[in-house]
Amino acid sequence: MKFFFFAILFLFSPLLHLNASTPRSTKCTRTEYREEYFPGTKSSPGYVRNYEIDVEIPCDGKKAEQIDDNDCTDGKIAGALLGGGAGAAMSRGKGRWWAVPLGAVVGSKIGCDAAGG
Repeated sequence: MKFFFFAILFLFSPLLHLNASTPRSTKCTRTEYREEYFPGTKSSPGYVRNYEIDVEIPCDGKKAEQIDDNDCTDGKIAGALLGGGAGAAMSRGKGRWWAVPLGAVVGSKIGCDAAGG
């Protein structure tokens, strides 16, 4: 039984090494070139001093993204039903074939905005 356990362990050990990730640096920097102008006078001319500084940046190379996880599904459905109903109530005769779908589309947009989407 012990032999079987160790055989399984050594069989899957290479897979465990593949899942290991490399350590990431906690601070990433980039070098920026800067110039500073010092004005002068007639007797002492001005000059430009140039230098480089290290600036901290996010390590993934992208700016921090804000994730919009607002879900407006409920507002869309309720708005579409109310808008379609309003379109049917306000239209007459053959005008209903375009008023009901238009009311549903506009109502779903308004419902989504009202639900925080």
